[in-house]
Amino acid sequence: MRNQMNKKNTLFILLFFAGLATFESCTVKDNKSEEKGKYIIPDSLLKTIKIDTVQRCQLVNAITLTGSVDFDQDHQVNIFPLVSGNIQDVKVQLGDHVTAGQTLAIVKSGEMATYSNNLIVAETNVTATKKQLDASKDLFSSGLASQLDVTNAQVNYDQAVAQLQMVKRILKINGDNTNGDYIIKAPISGFIVQKNITNNTAIRADNGNNIFTISDLKNVWIQANVYESNISKVHLGDQVNVTTLSYPDRIFKGKVDKILNVLDPTNKVMKVRIILSNEDYALKPQMFVSVTVVNKENKEAICIPSKALIFDHSQYYVLKYNGKGNADITPVQVLSMMGDKTYLDGGVKVGDIIIGSQALLIYDALNN
Repeated sequence: MRNQMNKKNTLFILLFFAGLATFESCTVKDNKSEEKGKYIIPDSLLKTIKIDTVQRCQLVNAITLTGSVDFDQDHQVNIFPLVSGNIQDVKVQLGDHVTAGQTLAIVKSGEMATYSNNLIVAETNVTATKKQLDASKDLFSSGLASQLDVTNAQVNYDQAVAQLQMVKRILKINGDNTNGDYIIKAPISGFIVQKNITNNTAIRADNGNNIFTISDLKNVWIQANVYESNISKVHLGDQVNVTTLSYPDRIFKGKVDKILNVLDPTNKVMKVRIILSNEDYALKPQMFVSVTVVNKENKEAICIPSKALIFDHSQYYVLKYNGKGNADITPVQVLSMMGDKTYLDGGVKVGDIIIGSQALLIYDALNN
């Protein structure tokens, strides 16, 4: 009986070690198979990709605002009629470029005819009083007139001259035209951005409506909207990048020039103003723009090129390169993104080598 039990125990021990050896053999085979199946970046691909190093940079936060292009109101002129009359000849159209002094329109005006008549009367009065003064002086020399007569004649002449000068000034203010026409001229060079008259339009000096608006579009204003949650993140002098739908590949750089410290009662946003140079007139008034406000903080963070970042299944990753074609998928935590640079809160450390281009291609190969 005891011999049978010993045989059973011996058989059991032999089977146990045989099974253990088989398991270890399978494990080693699986490990070798796993190592053999791991994706190695081919040399041909390694020659084309960019290898970057994780660095430490000054942290830059950025927020994106919506806005629109507006006229530079410091270089904009509204033209109002100084006299009443009828428009006879409009020489410019909306959008035309004009130079300072250029004629915009002609107005037939009864007031201008009155000013011309006043000029003739004043000139005639000066001539008459001058002759009276000369006659009084001759009579005084002959003893036929008193000094008082000469003084009165001098006063009348001086008053006539003063009246003529006033009439000339009034006429000059109103275009200096003696044919009964009021000439509307451009006070500055720029574009006709508003036009409220046509030929035969009757205008009145007391109407209060402008007839033309001229704006120099070499500089424009960007009016951006800041919601309450972002007010603390926008500061006077912050650098901004402005992009438009019309020029998606072009970035217009400027800075916050003015903060209007009140909220719009309708949409509850605060307005900020950015002044941009517009020498080529690319930016048109009322264009929709996207404004990225850049705010540098007094601290540093780990940073990598944005092209090295991969987003998949609600998680950001980078590919840490270990040399000899080996790369590991490494999850990271993103603090913020600013153009071609991304700031991280962990996952990699300064000095780590990462793949900076074609990262998504290699990521898919490693997963498959």
